[in-house]
Amino acid sequence: MVISSLNTGRILELLRFIESCLQELKPFSTMKEEEFLADKKNPPFVESYLRRSLEAVFDIGRHILAKTSGFKGIEYKFIATELGQKGVLTKELSDVLYNMAGYRNRMVHFYKEVMPGELYRIVREHLKDIERFVKETASFIKAYQENKS
Repeated sequence: MVISSLNTGRILELLRFIESCLQELKPFSTMKEEEFLADKKNPPFVESYLRRSLEAVFDIGRHILAKTSGFKGIEYKFIATELGQKGVLTKELSDVLYNMAGYRNRMVHFYKEVMPGELYRIVREHLKDIERFVKETASFIKAYQENKS
């Protein structure tokens, strides 16, 4: 059921924004932990780009759900779950996104507890999850545009 049209231009713009954040983060994914931790500027840089990319992820998710099913929620974990239930994303990625929502909330509300070592582990091990979100969302948009034509 389509409530109103998706703003695909805006979604694609946000996907490009996420990709630009990922480009900024990628050099840190190949660093050794000691090198990453040696420069005190690295953790806040990574935290900023990670948080900004997650904000864009959930802005996209909220928009898709609002326009395709009348969704009015704002809670990020619920957005993650609904994207999987509605088939926008795979269930597997939806589950990962659920965890990302929790981490985004932690970065925003419990920022004093975010430790440099955990940011290093995330940038080393989980950028692929955000890349997967970009790919699955782009596929959803392509199918949406084809069905609309």
